Amino acid sequence: MTNHTTWMVRAGEAGFRFEDFRTGAYVSIGWTEMGDLSKLTTREEFGAAVARTYPSMRKAQAAASTGQPFRFVREIKVGDTVITYDRSERIYLVGTVRGNYEYAPQESPDQPNIRRVNWRGKVDRDSLSVTARNSLGAIATLFQIPAEVAIEIEQLLIGSQLTGPTPSCTTLTTSADEQVSDLYRDVQGKGFEFIKDKVNQLDWEEMQELVAGLLRAMGYKTRISPSGSDRGKDIVASPDGLGFEDPRIVVEVKHRNAAMGSQEIRSFLGGRHENDKGLYVSTGGFTKDARYEAERGRIPVTLMDLDDLVKALLEHYEKMDVDMQRLIPLRKVYWPA
Repeated sequence: MTNHTTWMVRAGEAGFRFEDFRTGAYVSIGWTEMGDLSKLTTREEFGAAVARTYPSMRKAQAAASTGQPFRFVREIKVGDTVITYDRSERIYLVGTVRGNYEYAPQESPDQPNIRRVNWRGKVDRDSLSVTARNSLGAIATLFQIPAEVAIEIEQLLIGSQLTGPTPSCTTLTTSADEQVSDLYRDVQGKGFEFIKDKVNQLDWEEMQELVAGLLRAMGYKTRISPSGSDRGKDIVASPDGLGFEDPRIVVEVKHRNAAMGSQEIRSFLGGRHENDKGLYVSTGGFTKDARYEAERGRIPVTLMDLDDLVKALLEHYEKMDVDMQRLIPLRKVYWPA
């Protein structure tokens, strides 16, 4: 078990510098334009150097990027564990940092900032738990590895994990499948909450456009009421777009923190025609009385809170027009079935 911090230093894009790291007994990062970093001490000094060297870099990006050279030069210590990854062979090379920061453009012209390493061995990615593999899958060039993952790597490296009979392949496969399934649910849940955050950041007019775009993706044509008095409706959706053909769906959109109560639902229902269908969207949700009022209303009405809205958005997203997808840009992630 290691008492030192463990760091991942990636060997460039797709691991193309892995062999240089292995044979040269070092790890390195770029930031070539900044020159020798040895005179920079504090994070503030690194930040100022980044801003000075890369003036076109956005302020937020510069602040986030500053951490990489600062950690490499000042936070990594002699005796710390460092690992790097070879994607082609699916192995992690594990070593110990044996030297302080060096500026070595003659030895490594493209990435002149180096730390000397004594490589101690390698760990097969497939031997790691799913949790560990997920932790090591971050896209960052340099990051600190969680302590429990560092312990697992160290145990695999020295062979101390072989304390009992090796489980059968079936047991290992089932366990891995269960871990992947749990991880997927975790990622899916986080993704859903991030999308909710994104939707909730829209202003009222954008929210109105999003709801109209969702209805169009579901096959309706929509009319949005002009700003001002809307007489209890924000959007009218129907097959013909004019509201003459059934079903005529009248939509109210409320984008606020407060939950809608029974009085708001009663007022909405009061102005509806006999053959209308109602859709009431409230990102602040609904009270129990509001839901009861909707259930006993004289026309069918669906209450859609933020969760319902995002679920419908995900279901129909690929059918939404380009402007609506730009309003809430999402990217597809493929996951093992």
